[in-house]
Amino acid sequence: MQGNPSSEAVADTLLQRWQALPAGQQTLLASDYVPSVVARDAERLWLDFEQDQFVGALSATQIEARVLEVLEGIVDEPLWMATLRRLRARLMVRWIWQDANGLTDVVQLTRELSDFADCCIRQAVSFARPALIAKFGQPMGEDHRQVQELIVIGMGKLGAHELNLSSDIDLIFCFDEAGETNGAAGGGKKSIDVQQFMIQWGQAVMRLLDQVTPDGFVFRVDMRLRPWGDGSALALSHAALERYLEKHGREWERYAWIKARAITGGVAGDQLIEMTRPFVYRRYADYSAFAALREMKTMIEREVQRRNVQHDIKLGAGGIREIEFIVQAFQMIHGGARLALRGLQCLQMMTELVRQGLLNESQVASLRAAYLFLRRVEHAIQAMNDQQTQQLPSDPAWQARLATVLGFVDWTALLVQLDVHRQAVRLEFDQVVVARQEQAPSQETPDLQDRLNTVLDEEGQHRVDMFWSSRALAKLPEQAHQRLKAVWPLLIDAVLSVPEPQVALLRLLPLLEKVMRRSVYLVMLLENHGAILRLVQMASTSPWISDELVRYPVLLDEFLTNDLYHLPTRDDLADTLRQQLLRIERDDVEGQMRVLRLFKKSEVLAVAASDVLAERPLMKVSDSLTDIAEIVLNAALHLALDALTARHGWPKRLSGEPVTLDAPAFAIIGYGKLGGIEMSYGSDLDIVFLHDVDEQADTDGLRPISGMEFCARLAQKVMTLLSTQTLDGRAYEVDTRLRPSGHAGMLVASLNAFRQYQHKSAWIWEHQALVRARGVCGGPLVIDAFNQIRREVLTLPRDPLAMQQAVREMRYKMRDHLGSAASAQQAGIFHLKQDAGGIVDIEFMAQYGVLVWSGANPDLARYSDNVRLLDDMASAGCLSRTDAAALTDAYLRERAETHRLALAQKPLTVSAAAWRSTRMTVHDLWQRLIDPAATPLGE
Repeated sequence: MQGNPSSEAVADTLLQRWQALPAGQQTLLASDYVPSVVARDAERLWLDFEQDQFVGALSATQIEARVLEVLEGIVDEPLWMATLRRLRARLMVRWIWQDANGLTDVVQLTRELSDFADCCIRQAVSFARPALIAKFGQPMGEDHRQVQELIVIGMGKLGAHELNLSSDIDLIFCFDEAGETNGAAGGGKKSIDVQQFMIQWGQAVMRLLDQVTPDGFVFRVDMRLRPWGDGSALALSHAALERYLEKHGREWERYAWIKARAITGGVAGDQLIEMTRPFVYRRYADYSAFAALREMKTMIEREVQRRNVQHDIKLGAGGIREIEFIVQAFQMIHGGARLALRGLQCLQMMTELVRQGLLNESQVASLRAAYLFLRRVEHAIQAMNDQQTQQLPSDPAWQARLATVLGFVDWTALLVQLDVHRQAVRLEFDQVVVARQEQAPSQETPDLQDRLNTVLDEEGQHRVDMFWSSRALAKLPEQAHQRLKAVWPLLIDAVLSVPEPQVALLRLLPLLEKVMRRSVYLVMLLENHGAILRLVQMASTSPWISDELVRYPVLLDEFLTNDLYHLPTRDDLADTLRQQLLRIERDDVEGQMRVLRLFKKSEVLAVAASDVLAERPLMKVSDSLTDIAEIVLNAALHLALDALTARHGWPKRLSGEPVTLDAPAFAIIGYGKLGGIEMSYGSDLDIVFLHDVDEQADTDGLRPISGMEFCARLAQKVMTLLSTQTLDGRAYEVDTRLRPSGHAGMLVASLNAFRQYQHKSAWIWEHQALVRARGVCGGPLVIDAFNQIRREVLTLPRDPLAMQQAVREMRYKMRDHLGSAASAQQAGIFHLKQDAGGIVDIEFMAQYGVLVWSGANPDLARYSDNVRLLDDMASAGCLSRTDAAALTDAYLRERAETHRLALAQKPLTVSAAAWRSTRMTVHDLWQRLIDPAATPLGE
């Protein structure tokens, strides 16, 4: 025991005082480390205790204040090290006291420990720097000649703010740019390589924190997670780390980097972490993570057996590591597309897994309870002697003490509760990770083959034989071939469960041919048997979905992993696309187009699958498809603006005010299905470009162009981004014929020109089209101005008889050109959209109502979708509520059927007899509203 007699007396008195208190007794029962700290620093501990320092939570700010207070003014390294170690010891007594007496919880304790570690690391980095600069000058990057900082990356529990009571800290040292120090110019004596400077800096930080002195240590530092481990340089540049992860990064390192966090380095540190995200989170759903996890778990289990530490609550069966593996596996698999799964903390990610539909509430409740219990036991074990261990004690005396501290009557009762939690974890781990490998036979069984033969006709059998004897399959690598053989019986089993097994199988064979060369897709299916059944159901129901997957196999990733029963919100979709585009450089137009196309196709495919599986209501489907279109349009507009303004600067408004990205004097107006919020699966985009730019004034960039040319280029660039044919297809077909004067008019019109055209030159059919128009993206001021013009035009007084005639003429011309031929009608065929009683009749009646009645009822010009238009007409008394409801019901039924037929890749024709009642309802109202002399149906 160190110290003079008075110090020993103070220590004895303090221990006696604590022995007289229940909380003190519990603390001393929990830890033999606490008395050793009292012996070394009794006076300060007495003061802490008197000042109620053992009570309440500590914020990160309060922890930092304590560290700064004790280190203030210290320039001597041994004194600095001794002072920080003594503070750490006193705080450890406080944390053990709180933990042993239930005055904190796992979340609070681990956060405080992590905050303390962060602060110590930052102070060590700061303290070590001046001595190095005095020797070598400032470390300067060779690219930007900026002073380089040591970037300290916290890994594992430190990265996740989950440090345990006696944890080591896993660190990686990095820096932004290679280069040299500036030697004498920076106040040093000689110049060295920046990497060497950073290595010495890192070594100093390790010494300050890790070196054991008579006062102990601050944190044990583990650097083995750095690239190449112990045999590599202690510090790496951003570029070197990026090259390593790209070329040599191993599967276990992906798990490690999930919890990586920059503790120092500022913006450069954050950028380095962002660089690692594509390594951790693959763009596609990476089900190979399960196989890698199983291998890692097997290695851990071998190590546990080798070291005979089966009673390790971290590494043993049902331990903390298995809980972390479950959570991290889902993060790795889905984190590429689902940004919310990129969190650091295990408990938070459990909650997110429920929100994402990947685990249910009961599973997470079980895992959460086990995690909190195991971490609590872990802390109690480590409090005994301040040792980094998770091994249950074998000494009966310590077992009894541990049981009492944790609130159990004896060691047996503790083990019973521990086994309950570990068995629950093991069950979940087996179900999530292990069992999926054991769910199906490893090879096709004779029974499956016999059952398949009974449902295949001669053509089907021939197609299957051709698939298995194809040259492409013969050239497959052995691993891919084995994966295909493993998938096949699962696929056949699923195919035999649907009503038309041969149809489903023959639609899926082309997809298998496409994906078998990239066998990660086969792994995805092997690891997710539910996805196979979903895929088969989709193929059986919708050839459109099958064809899309065959044409663009990359869509399979998200198609098989999205929660089709709970599609993302509009905000989630917008954020997903924004995040994907942030990874693309400004001048990489091809990359931008690829992102737009794959985002649109994958999200539309998800809606289609949800339509089939979840039987989503028509209006929800249309809303989702319209949201996707608007988000893609908005992104294309921003990309076009970004590219043009970087080159030419910004134009001016007519008012003379500068245009900004937040308020561009440019908008895209949606017409037709886009404007009416009624998009379907194959809809193109009917759009008009409007602006409020001074066409004669030049832009303010280095290469100025006129405002007119800027707007024309902007519109053209938006169209290029959307409709250029690439290997990934098009995002959308774009139709701009509804602009003023059609093909003869300018691609983009000013607000003034648009107003003049609508008031003086537009045809009646163009006013009809305006009924289903609305601003979908762009500057709010321009959209507000368009809304005003639209309202002005739609509420103009009109002669009902003249309007009836104009609408009739246009409708009958369309019907003659696009409707069913006379022979088809005689054969009992009804075209849902174009024939009498079809969708277009309802649309024309709604447009007629707005144009004729909104002069006296301006509210009829509020909306652009037919359902709300009809409802407003009923509210205004222009239509009876019964008639409006009948038209709405007919409209929704007919549109729903067109969606179903589109997914089935069938023409929009049905039996006239089966739809007679609906057609009669529509035609009756057509006769009353538009054409009293219309020929009755069937004549």
